[in-house]
Amino acid sequence: MGGGYQLSARDSITKVPSLSEHFSATQLRMDRWSALRETTEALAREGTSGKNITRLRERAAALFEALETIERYFAFPGLSAFQNLRRLLDLNGHEELALLVRRVARALASGAYRRRAIPLVPEESEFDDLGDDTTLPSDKRSLGRPYFEVLIVDDVSDQQERYLRSALQAMRRDEDPFIYETVIVPSVEDVLVGILFNRDVQAVVIRPGLKLRSQNDVEILDHFLSRSATEALEELYPSEYGPETCRLIARVRPEIDAYLITDHSAEDIAGMDLGLCRRVFYNQEDFLELHLNILRGVNRRYRTPFFNALKEYSKQPTGVFHALPISRGKSISRSHWIQDMGAFYGPNIFMAETSATSGGLDSLLEPRGPIKEAQELAARAFGARRTYFATNGTSTCNKIVVQAIVRPGDIVLLDRDCHKSHHYGMVLAGASVVYMESYPLHEYSMYGAVPLKEIKRHLLRLKAAGQLDRVRMVLLTNCTFDGIVYDVERVMEECLAIKPDLVFLWDEAWFAFARFTPTYRRRTAMAAAETLKERLRAPEHAAAWEQQQKSLADADEETLLNTRLIAPPHARVRVYATQSTHKTLTSLRQGSMIHVHDQDFRGEVEEAFHEAYMTHTSTSPNYQIIASLDVGRRQVELEGFDFVQRQIETAMAIRRAVATHPLISKYFKVLTAGDMIPEQFRQSGVTSYYDAEQGWQDFWRSWREDEFVLDPTRITLLIGRTGWDGDTFKNKILMDRYGIQINKTSRNTVLFMTNIGTTRSSVAYLIEVLAEIARDLDTIHEEDSRMERRAWERRVQSLVHDVPPLPDFSAFHPAFRPEPNLPAGDLRSAFFLSYDETHCDYVDLGPDLLARLEEGEEMVSAAFVIPYPPGFPILVPGQIISAEIVRFMMALDVTEIHGYRPDLGLRIFTPDVLADKQ
Repeated sequence: MGGGYQLSARDSITKVPSLSEHFSATQLRMDRWSALRETTEALAREGTSGKNITRLRERAAALFEALETIERYFAFPGLSAFQNLRRLLDLNGHEELALLVRRVARALASGAYRRRAIPLVPEESEFDDLGDDTTLPSDKRSLGRPYFEVLIVDDVSDQQERYLRSALQAMRRDEDPFIYETVIVPSVEDVLVGILFNRDVQAVVIRPGLKLRSQNDVEILDHFLSRSATEALEELYPSEYGPETCRLIARVRPEIDAYLITDHSAEDIAGMDLGLCRRVFYNQEDFLELHLNILRGVNRRYRTPFFNALKEYSKQPTGVFHALPISRGKSISRSHWIQDMGAFYGPNIFMAETSATSGGLDSLLEPRGPIKEAQELAARAFGARRTYFATNGTSTCNKIVVQAIVRPGDIVLLDRDCHKSHHYGMVLAGASVVYMESYPLHEYSMYGAVPLKEIKRHLLRLKAAGQLDRVRMVLLTNCTFDGIVYDVERVMEECLAIKPDLVFLWDEAWFAFARFTPTYRRRTAMAAAETLKERLRAPEHAAAWEQQQKSLADADEETLLNTRLIAPPHARVRVYATQSTHKTLTSLRQGSMIHVHDQDFRGEVEEAFHEAYMTHTSTSPNYQIIASLDVGRRQVELEGFDFVQRQIETAMAIRRAVATHPLISKYFKVLTAGDMIPEQFRQSGVTSYYDAEQGWQDFWRSWREDEFVLDPTRITLLIGRTGWDGDTFKNKILMDRYGIQINKTSRNTVLFMTNIGTTRSSVAYLIEVLAEIARDLDTIHEEDSRMERRAWERRVQSLVHDVPPLPDFSAFHPAFRPEPNLPAGDLRSAFFLSYDETHCDYVDLGPDLLARLEEGEEMVSAAFVIPYPPGFPILVPGQIISAEIVRFMMALDVTEIHGYRPDLGLRIFTPDVLADKQ
């Protein structure tokens, strides 16, 4: 997990933290500074003639050399100050060096450099010749103003660099809402590395003197550039470097503002694709205008229209003559018995509590003011054409989209192990449901995701049956609870090749954060929709489609399943994503969003969507939740890249710690991509993100190539070797004993989810807990009798090896299949038929039921049956109950099964009502 090098160990004195030991450059940078602090402090203690002085100086020099590669991309401490620190080592100024390095390391760890100037000039007169350009950032920084950095790309001399920096600093004013420092790099490659390394960068200024290649030709550069689609850098003319850099910035970090300064005429760049370039300056050095634009661009993301409106409303004196006695806190402040509530929450939450839609506020159902503006800002941030806020969770979002799109009788292809809200949405919409099977992971009692061939097979068979025109939607979960992520773009293109007007709903309840890191972004619904739309417009795509159509003119089903199909140019990109903002980003509980990228929304869906939204959205939404969505959007646009990278780092640290700790790994194992994704879906061949022998593996390659990838921030811990099942380990051990909260288990696993609030201290605590549990188990087993040892071994055998196979979906009973030759079922009629108790009966779950089913007796479920875990329906209304499903239920050792009554049994339809339905 970095740091903590023991200087007394002779063989580690010259060891420098390497990239293979770290997941990210930021983590590597922090650990190198920590190692340099330890080394310089040891030097200061040794004086000038200690026995370890030579080895310590060699280590310090190696660390300085390794850090110089990275420090050129950061404003603090700044390359000039860094080089002066290096000179202190050469001049044997060990005490001063230790002081200043400690100051830098602490400022980086605490973020103090963002709040105030950090002096880095030695006070002793003998070092005065080091110069005075070492007090960066500027002393003009003031408390309370957010800090960021601006990356300027231009191949300039040292004198020109000082001029650029000082010219922009001279433009600062006390009334500026933000404070920034500049970093100057010479090349396109350096810009890409800079925006990946430096999470403080909020703007890039591209000047005409930039070059293409970096002179910083080291392992780190190559490693990180492999993520940023650098094929676009090849064979460019120098005049194209600026526009191409704008485009690449938009692909890697689209939230960053780019400004292009060009010495070409307007006619030369008019019509060029400049990505998300905010403004072009033509052959001029108007530093004030550039400065104001930089601030304006950041303020554009900083604005929170509804949160600001709510704050202003809370300050207004009002007389409340409407609902909500709690508004303005009146019912609390006047009470003799609930004063503790007011003291606990404080006054602001009640001052902002209202049901008013006027007075500067807005209506969520018909937004025209700050809520409308906040939703538009959210759409921009998440790459959507439209975004809608929801204050009652993603379950409601899912039902809104389904009701808006699906008409009674439409066929929907549905991921069977999706969230229950989708199944209930099918009931409300009256859809004909075709359940698709995810690949099973029997040994861990969980499912993965639906293979693309499975989706294509259903579409092709519906086409062969003449029913393709009824297919309306494909609904999939991306990413799954356990972290399986689709290649979204490929799934949509190949499905559109079969049905060009297909609508996609991607349930991204657990994936809202993915937009804000380049590796994840391409596998999100909104990013994939935009990429696919642009590609369908390209002339070369039309040519490729025409050629494939000729080659597949007489192809059979098997050929089509094994061919990567190309969507026709006339296909319509119709994509919806629902996200639980509150689950992975900053928002109050139940704050969620619906993102829309539907080319036919305005003409075909808008009115129906509005009605569905009105149907499911409260007329009294919680304004605090809406405000938190607004603020959460601000946060991810300005620091989402930073927070998400840190989230991934903490998850990777857990993976490495469990894999390398000899005691923890005796009882626990973090499941890898190789464990959770079958080989045929991992084209890259990557099996694990971390290998104890070789360090970090090519995480990014798998995300570019594989049909499914594993989100490393989801840590599935195999616990079967402890002898505890998942439910016991979650409640009795983690929660009751150590206060660690999780919310997903299987029979022999527990799931730890990192998020943007997870800290390295939390990681350390988790590792301490796992180590303590492992030590306790060792102690217990040392004292076990032979019979106790045998009992424990049987429990482990049951949990690790004797795991019941997961059941497949059996079939809908013919009474609930409108088309006898199709697998689609009418959930709605079965669901409401069960409302009449005379239509239903109960059967005990046990050997007698199993025997009856194996003898051929047919029984049909009258309810959703949802065990926790796995947390999705194993039976739905109208489904034939199979012996396989009953065996699975009998083997379950969970206490929570929704839809099943232990006192009565399984609810089934009577034979008479089934006969009548047919």
